[in-house]
Amino acid sequence: MAVQTSELLEKIRQQFDSAPYPRIPVEDSPKDNLGLLYFHSLITPYYQRNQKVIDTKDKVILDAGCGSGYKSLTLALANPGAKVIGVDISEQSVKLAEQRLAYHGIENAEFRVCGVENLASLGMSFDYINCDELLYLFPSPAAALKSMGSVLNPEGIIRSNLHCAYQRASLFRAQELFKTMGLMEQNPREMEIEIATETMKALRDVVLLKARTWDSSYEDEKAEEKMLMNYLFQGDKGYTIRDMFAAFKDADLEFVKMVNWHKWNLLDLFKEPDNLPAYWAMSLPEVSEEEKLYLFELLHPMHRLIDFWCGHPNQAQSFVPVSEWEDSDWKQAKVHLHPQLKTPNFREELVKSVTSLKPFAIAQFLSLNAEDLIIDSLMAHCFIPLLEQPQSMTSLVERWKQIRPLDPITLQPTEDEQAFYLIRQFLSNLETSGYILLERQP
Repeated sequence: MAVQTSELLEKIRQQFDSAPYPRIPVEDSPKDNLGLLYFHSLITPYYQRNQKVIDTKDKVILDAGCGSGYKSLTLALANPGAKVIGVDISEQSVKLAEQRLAYHGIENAEFRVCGVENLASLGMSFDYINCDELLYLFPSPAAALKSMGSVLNPEGIIRSNLHCAYQRASLFRAQELFKTMGLMEQNPREMEIEIATETMKALRDVVLLKARTWDSSYEDEKAEEKMLMNYLFQGDKGYTIRDMFAAFKDADLEFVKMVNWHKWNLLDLFKEPDNLPAYWAMSLPEVSEEEKLYLFELLHPMHRLIDFWCGHPNQAQSFVPVSEWEDSDWKQAKVHLHPQLKTPNFREELVKSVTSLKPFAIAQFLSLNAEDLIIDSLMAHCFIPLLEQPQSMTSLVERWKQIRPLDPITLQPTEDEQAFYLIRQFLSNLETSGYILLERQP
């Protein structure tokens, strides 16, 4: 399957051989970056697809286009017990990835020089495939997705992304400029980087290309890397939401969800979501998920990456959304704290909040578009048992009755129904935000 032209592929390989990406020191670790770990955990997309919590032990994960291995390390830390296989066309990048994971003591990982079009040659199948910052380099994203789909287990999930054509339009113009100047005929090196940098610095600040693409970071210690990954990026292309869905169709894959789904809510773009203009109020209920995402992109192309999860069609388990649960569903529910929150720092701050009766700002650990989410110190008590293991809804209700045995207004004993609905609303808000995972028991 020819997903790359040989000439372009060689240019890309040379660029990453001479400048492996990302240029993060080998000793640096993402272990404290809960947001990065959260979105690289198989638990997150699996729950979004199936409303079930999966154990990552013994799962096999592919990092397709692993580069210098920082995301491979992230995948290993985010998925305890899983085996990570990293592949890349750049031999120098693969060597650096091996060094990185060895430095951090990750033993259950392997790396190979291999292109996405040759994944079948690995003779393996995968439960999760991470293809980060690579898909947009292929002339045919669908062909690359199809190659990944061929080694994906039936219930497996792919995470990948495309550069947004609208958000990155000015940089694509810059790349065209430097192609016209002959700076990208071969692998850009020091001279080409210097010429491009001098050109941008020499332009007046009001020139649109400079105003929309240039900033002071192109002159700091990471300037060379940023120039190569933006102004002089070989093979870089932009796509739209419609292109993404067309690629799914051609690759026989199914959309699962946007990775940062909280920040793709079309209603958030309106001043008064509950009082929309008549056209929008009438049409939005009938609009497909694809069209909603495309409308968001047209109105507010804020995302550099169209970052998504997908998988084989018709593999999602049927479930009733939490927003539609009856009381009987809630009473049988199992409640999980997302595993990425189970850190010593989270525990320490939670206990401090509970004992000092101060509000608990959960977004300081993991910001999921809920920056203002502040949890009352009494309600934060509910997190304590979740740090150890999942809890039943009924056990959390009973715990709440012990914490607040009396109604603060009437001074009468807290009623079962009152406690149930209070905990239900609390958990519902946290599940919508992504901090809590709820399983509906049969």
